[in-house]
Amino acid sequence: MRLTLLFSSLALYMVTLLGTPALAESGSDQAKETRWREQIVDSLMVGEVVDLDLKGKTGKILGLFTPATDPRQGGLIVLHGSGVHPNWPDIIHPVRTELPEFGWSTLSIQLPVLANDARHAEYAPLFDEVPARISAAVGFLKSKGINNIIIIGHSLGAVMASYYLSSQTKTGVRAFIGIGMSSSKTDPKMDASTTLAKIKIPVLDLYGSRDLDSVLASAKQRVKAGKKAQNKYYFQKQIMGADHFMRDKEGELLKRIRGWLKRYAGGVEIQLK
Repeated sequence: MRLTLLFSSLALYMVTLLGTPALAESGSDQAKETRWREQIVDSLMVGEVVDLDLKGKTGKILGLFTPATDPRQGGLIVLHGSGVHPNWPDIIHPVRTELPEFGWSTLSIQLPVLANDARHAEYAPLFDEVPARISAAVGFLKSKGINNIIIIGHSLGAVMASYYLSSQTKTGVRAFIGIGMSSSKTDPKMDASTTLAKIKIPVLDLYGSRDLDSVLASAKQRVKAGKKAQNKYYFQKQIMGADHFMRDKEGELLKRIRGWLKRYAGGVEIQLK
């Protein structure tokens, strides 16, 4: 009888474990987000740590805010790629720390992440967590009196931004710069060639001539998406010799971003609070 009870208890445990949606469903790796936060807080040299409240959601996310020097042009929401953090040395750190010197406040935020060995397709469910995070960033910048808001995303962060802009009716975002965007047919949310076709605001699609195969292979499709959207302010530019992380090309990357922002999204802002 004891043996029967033992097997019954074990069976009940297995049913409970396997049948618990919270354990089985995908979601951001909160432990990893916490580790990233601790690492960043301990080593941050430029900017300040802010907690962004996810309205209607539980918890807060990490943001790194760096106010601009005069003249103030607006605010940039900076979105990192898969599995990393808002102070990542490739692309993210240079963008968030150097553009404030040219009048752009930056707010680099933590996007949903998975374990290092996660497959690209496993990120699809996490796209549902993106709108609340970007909306929180928009709200923060507006609370600082910054209303000229642009999103700059790299890699998966650019794809997430494209999804956000294509799925929300009112974003408060004036323009979008995507660096190293790819298109995946795994899920419509992850297909930039689909989401870009719904975006009407100015878009700068930047990538390197030595970029990832998935970025290079979808370049023409992204151009077609811009045309489908009838977006006369969609521009695609290739940086010769650059890889996916723009290593040794950061100066040219920042120069192109500054020039494009000045032409298509510039505007002096009111004083920060």
